[in-house]
Amino acid sequence: VFETVQGFGGRAIMTSPDHPSGTDRLAEVALNFPDVDVIVNVQGDEPMIPPEIIDRLAKAFEAESDLKMATMKVLMREEDYNNPAAVKVVTDNNGYALYFSRSLMPYPRNKTEHYKVYKHVGIYAYRRDFLLQYAALAPTELEKTESLEQLRVLENGYKIKVLESDFQGIGVDTPEDLAAVNELLSK
Repeated sequence: VFETVQGFGGRAIMTSPDHPSGTDRLAEVALNFPDVDVIVNVQGDEPMIPPEIIDRLAKAFEAESDLKMATMKVLMREEDYNNPAAVKVVTDNNGYALYFSRSLMPYPRNKTEHYKVYKHVGIYAYRRDFLLQYAALAPTELEKTESLEQLRVLENGYKIKVLESDFQGIGVDTPEDLAAVNELLSK
């Protein structure tokens, strides 16, 4: 598996095929760059993320010196509410993640009231030291149940800042998604 490292000559680094997760691969890459403070991980299933999103995440670490990890959310389209490939996120009043799930949340018990559902966007930014610490943590029960690595962070008592965007890309989670992205890129 290759990880492309931008800002360092754009070189690709071959990582071990034995890593159980993308976080472990990224931590291996981070070990090669001890002078780097913040690492932004654009996941391969989000090929349409614009550079402005990457910049916003990186700048969040300048604004909050104690920030350890950040990611993005967008208002979810209703047709994705019941799609388990579209990960949902709920945040507190300060923009920190309360939970990520493949299930619909918040649950619209009272269907007469308006509510917002947010989709998690597959991009993360970390302080290098926290990334290494996070990768060393054992997988957690919620992480294994939902198959969402970021739950390991929350279950261990750490916070994830979640910035909001209006970016509506196409996440590549299915063969149909891949076809849609390929069609868009061919135009």
